[in-house]
Amino acid sequence: MRSSALVAAQFALIVALVATTEPLATPVANAIAFALVIAGTFVGFGALASNRPGNFNVRPELKDSARLVTEGIYAHVRHPMYLSVLLLMAAALAADPRLWRIALWAALLAVLIAKARREEGYLRARFPQYAEYMQRTARLLPRIY
Repeated sequence: MRSSALVAAQFALIVALVATTEPLATPVANAIAFALVIAGTFVGFGALASNRPGNFNVRPELKDSARLVTEGIYAHVRHPMYLSVLLLMAAALAADPRLWRIALWAALLAVLIAKARREEGYLRARFPQYAEYMQRTARLLPRIY
């Protein structure tokens, strides 16, 4: 799948999850959703704190001025912005966990993994030290994946 198609799919799935959320308003669902929003926000701000905004690109291709960031939250996970998106969309899912919405979230996960793999190919080509960084740092979940 081309990069532009991956980005379009990512945003379409995010819009679909947000626009179709009908909160259940149960205390447990609300607590889980709130915890996921806090976690997703924390991860997203951690990425912004470690990586200057000009280094970000919505597409997996690297900007000419790209630099490799391996400190801060990037010392624990290679793609914290993707993790942030997944956590925030999991909050929408926790608020309204209908089966077809779970499938949307799973599709979003697949799209973000495809984007991460493509981006990692560019990073390995540009930064020789990236292969070693991949060996010691999880893609999305510290010590898991």
